[in-house]
Amino acid sequence: MRQIYEIVSIQRTEPPADAESSNWYRYVIAFEGTNTIHGCRQGSLKAVTSAVEEIIVQLNERHSKKRGREKKT
Repeated sequence: MRQIYEIVSIQRTEPPADAESSNWYRYVIAFEGTNTIHGCRQGSLKAVTSAVEEIIVQLNERHSKKRGREKKT
């Protein structure tokens, strides 16, 4: 399966103002190299990386299913 979505970066960031924990990371996912998705997650770098990788798997699976749905006439 072709990877349409990819991790661009995962970097430590400041927690939101109302957050009780301090381990926050900001991630960027690229869509076909030009569009990006930005998000933040709490946890260790390893846990956040794993979660973002799972998001990418799900996005790529969903994207490939949409491409496979062509109208039959």
